[in-house]
Amino acid sequence: MYLRNAKSSDLAHVMELSELTDPNSATVRVRFHAGEEAGEPVSIQKSELSFASGEALPKCWLDPHYRVSF
Repeated sequence: MYLRNAKSSDLAHVMELSELTDPNSATVRVRFHAGEEAGEPVSIQKSELSFASGEALPKCWLDPHYRVSF
């Protein structure tokens, strides 16, 4: 799955979708793409990513307590 880095607008390929959808994990391993070359895997905060359309990631992927109301 490709996501966009909100700060730089670079596309990033998510290595493991299970890391992305796990709300208990704050980071995800991605490979940034520049031209035809894929970069080395790096860990990035999920809060810095969005869908390619610019839409934010679902809250259930980011917050393990998304159903709790205080």
